[in-house]
Amino acid sequence: MEKTSSSNKTLISGILNGEEKKNPTISLSYMAYHFGSSGMAVTTATGFTHPLDVLKVRLQMQLVGQKAPLTGLGKICSQIVKIEGPSALYLGLTPALTRSVLYGGLRLGLYEPSKYVCEWAVGSSNVLVKIASGAFSGAIATALTNPTEVLKVRLQMNRDSGRGAIAEMRKIVSEEGIRALWKGVGPAMARAAALTSSQLATYDEAKQALIRWTPLEEGFNLHLISSTIAGTVSTLVTAPVDMIKTRLMLQRDSKSAGSYKNGFHCAYQVVSTECPRALYKGGFAMFARLGPQTTITFIVCEKLRELAGLKAI
Repeated sequence: MEKTSSSNKTLISGILNGEEKKNPTISLSYMAYHFGSSGMAVTTATGFTHPLDVLKVRLQMQLVGQKAPLTGLGKICSQIVKIEGPSALYLGLTPALTRSVLYGGLRLGLYEPSKYVCEWAVGSSNVLVKIASGAFSGAIATALTNPTEVLKVRLQMNRDSGRGAIAEMRKIVSEEGIRALWKGVGPAMARAAALTSSQLATYDEAKQALIRWTPLEEGFNLHLISSTIAGTVSTLVTAPVDMIKTRLMLQRDSKSAGSYKNGFHCAYQVVSTECPRALYKGGFAMFARLGPQTTITFIVCEKLRELAGLKAI
């Protein structure tokens, strides 16, 4: 009986990341700090990197169904600013920030509980456990917040609409049905699973390796180097899936290539009509955005966790 009680106590302690669940107030405070710090970190990073997200979407939608030279990042940026004005670089910012709070809070917030449950279930904390935990938290977060992503990319492409997020959502629902808000949810979940697992597992492993093999200790320098490594790896892993997700969410803007039935059909169409390298359209813009975003997210998140009295990631 005493052994069972001890085992239960260890499980609860692990899931709460070392915080004892003494009473409901402490538990609620812990949850608020835990998910709140994650959401605020991702929102801060999004605010800085949103223009690069607009450029990435525009690049991904270039020459749909055609083989031709692509416009580079610098040229398309100058074209947008010249034709549409600097404010065009912030199209879709409202749904992007809304998504960051919800998706970011869930994606990062669910990682640690998932990791501790997996560790307890399999009795190991190896990299595969971290990858599985990241994939689960990323997929669940995206499934719940996909409508905000659809609104974001629609507004980023509809340069002349002049509509806000609410008006755009009403238009989508009235013309395409409410299910349209979940367009591309499959590739979006795959992308989020790949992103979160590669990002968080790489960050986690990089931190441990740097602490073990270098003089670095928990702090800004360690977080900066680890997050830079994580941003590079996650960009390489997720760029093709991100491009497919964008194409599916913008089906109405992809008529020249026909209707994509699903993510696999979209990938096949892109490879067969535009060449395999087309899967990395917008890849440089994605790296330019995801690299700094990952760095800012982890640095801010670690600092907020420290101020809240939580353990580092």
